[in-house]
Amino acid sequence: MMIKNARTLDFPLISNGYPIAATQQDTGWLEPTKPAAPLAQLHKRYQEHGYLWLKGILDREAVMAFRSRFFEAFRSTGLLAEESDPVEGLDSGQEVDREQVHRIWMEAVRWPEYEAFCYSPQIVRFYESFLGGDIQLLKRKIIRYTRPGDIHCTPGHYDLIYLRAGTDHVYSSWIPLGDIPVEMGGLVYLEHSDTLGRQMEAEFSKLNASLSYEERISAYNKNMTEGGWVGKDLAALATKIGGRWLLADYEAGDMVVHSPYMIHGSTENRDPLGRMRLSTDIRYQRQSDLSDPRWNNHYYVGDKL
Repeated sequence: MMIKNARTLDFPLISNGYPIAATQQDTGWLEPTKPAAPLAQLHKRYQEHGYLWLKGILDREAVMAFRSRFFEAFRSTGLLAEESDPVEGLDSGQEVDREQVHRIWMEAVRWPEYEAFCYSPQIVRFYESFLGGDIQLLKRKIIRYTRPGDIHCTPGHYDLIYLRAGTDHVYSSWIPLGDIPVEMGGLVYLEHSDTLGRQMEAEFSKLNASLSYEERISAYNKNMTEGGWVGKDLAALATKIGGRWLLADYEAGDMVVHSPYMIHGSTENRDPLGRMRLSTDIRYQRQSDLSDPRWNNHYYVGDKL
């Protein structure tokens, strides 16, 4: 099933309790890019927009197989609806064994199947071509699932805040692990915010200049906001630059590549079918570039990154 790109929304977009927009004119839609487009065109589009939404770059069946593998691992925790197909990711709506859920979730980012997925030939080929040489995948990788009705969303931020000890030529890949229409709360991007992110990081660099090295690279130093976020009120961020939040109906097989300065966040999962949103965010850079050593460890809750 192909999901239409632009459409009229008949429900409010909410992020951390704040409406994302006052009117339909305050939002727009991501523009998809063909992965097979000429390299010069891909570079130009990335520089101008701060992102590439690569439609169908990955094998859909492989993505859905990993989705099924992930949710099946949680069968005994109470997370899934009873007797449901794990590939659907149907939420039970019930309390879960949190300790068991946390253990399995942390195991999942260490699975060999997950590592192999992150090194999918399609991803490696794209980045080796796009970056013009050997690449490295940062070890700290995150799988995120969001239950319907969860009011906690990813606030607005740009990734370099958490990667300051390495190169700013680092590329984030956000991959939907299953179809994620807008109703399920996928990532939203602030239009033309790559420029704003660069300006903000330059200002933070001046403010942080007198701090120790450890404090300068921290997203949680005294000059940063709570959690290192740019802001929880996404509508206010859009007003700041006179921009719009760009939405998308993502499909399994898609991958978004975004700049470390591109401001993005997420919205509530309001899927009427009760499906959980599942996605992963992973980061690549040239092998020869300096990497942030803090990202050479597996992700764990509380690692302060």
